[in-house]
Amino acid sequence: SCSGPCTSRVTSLVLVHTDTGLTGVGSVYSHPGLVYLIVKHQIEPMVRGWDPSDIEKLWSHMYSLTRWYGRKGAAMSAIGGVDTALWDLLGKAQGKPVWSLLGGQRSASPAYASGLLWNDPETLASEAQRHLDQGFRRMKMRLGRSEAYDTTAVRAVRNVIGPSRKDGSGNDLIVDASMRYDVDLARHIGKVLEENEIFWFEEPFEPEQVDKFAALRGTVNVPLAAGENEFGLQGFDELIRLQAVDIVQPDASRCGGISEVRRVAEKAENASIRVAPHTWSDAVAVLANAHVVAAIKNGVTVEVDRTGNPFIDRLLVEPLHVQEGLLQLGNAPGLGVELDPAVV
Repeated sequence: SCSGPCTSRVTSLVLVHTDTGLTGVGSVYSHPGLVYLIVKHQIEPMVRGWDPSDIEKLWSHMYSLTRWYGRKGAAMSAIGGVDTALWDLLGKAQGKPVWSLLGGQRSASPAYASGLLWNDPETLASEAQRHLDQGFRRMKMRLGRSEAYDTTAVRAVRNVIGPSRKDGSGNDLIVDASMRYDVDLARHIGKVLEENEIFWFEEPFEPEQVDKFAALRGTVNVPLAAGENEFGLQGFDELIRLQAVDIVQPDASRCGGISEVRRVAEKAENASIRVAPHTWSDAVAVLANAHVVAAIKNGVTVEVDRTGNPFIDRLLVEPLHVQEGLLQLGNAPGLGVELDPAVV
C-alpha cells in the first residue's frame, strides 16, 4: 500500500534466454532501478552458462550471492523474477504447464477482482456489479478511511453482490484495511465485517507489527490475512510460527518466485494455514501465482487487479480470462504467456 497518493504503476519483466532458443518470462514487483542492477549486473554474470533446469541449485546460488545485502526486499524479489522465468522455461522444455510440473491436477485457479478503492457508495456499487458481469464471484475492497466510511462502504458493496453461500453459489467480499487500524478499532470493525460475511480481513496493521495480528486473531470471527509485504520463507515463518493469521499472501513477483511461494505454501499447510497470493504488478505475476494456487492443497484464490492497469489488461496477446470465478490457465507449456511486443 502507498503511504500517499500513487502517481504511477511499475513492474519489471525478466527474460531468461537459452542456447536452445527457448526463453523464460518472469516478473518482479519492486523498485525497477534496483531490480535492473541486481539482475543484470550481479545475477546474470554469475549464472550465465548454468543449466536452467536445475532451479533449486540456481535459486540457492542467487540467494547466496545477495544474502549480504538482501534476504528481503528488492534482492529477494529480483531472485524471484529469475526463478519464475526458470519455471516457465522448464515447462516449455518438457511441454508441460507449470501447474502440472508442480503436481497439480486442474488447469484453472479461483480468482478475485481487486479494486473498489476509496469512493462514494454509489460508485462502489456500480463497480461491484461490473466485476460480477465480468465473471468474478469474489472481490476485494479497500477500507481504512474512517469507521463511518468503512461501515457504509462494506454494506453498499455487500448489498449489490448478495450473500455468500456455503455451497459456493454466492459471492464473496474481501476487505483490505490498508494497514490503518489499531487493535481496538480492528476488533470493533470486525463485528461489522462478521455481519457482512467478509471472506477475509487483510492487513489491518503494518507488516512489522506481527504481535498485533496475533492479538487480534481469535477475537474477531473473520479470517485474518497478511503477507504482501513479506519476503522469503524466513519472513513467512514468523507469521506461521506465531499463528498470527489464517491466510498468508506470498507473491511470486515479490517474495522469491514460484519456488518460494511453493515453499511457503508447504510450511503453511503443515500449520493448517491457507494461501492466497497477492498480485498487483502485471499479468505474468498473476499467472505465476495462479499456477501455484492451482497445484497446492491449501490454495484459496489469486488476485487480479481490475483498476485498469495496462500491465494487467494489455501485456499479453491472450488476455487473462476469468469464467465463473476461475482464471483459466490452459495446457500450454510453461506459464502459457505470450507478451505483446508493442505493449512491452
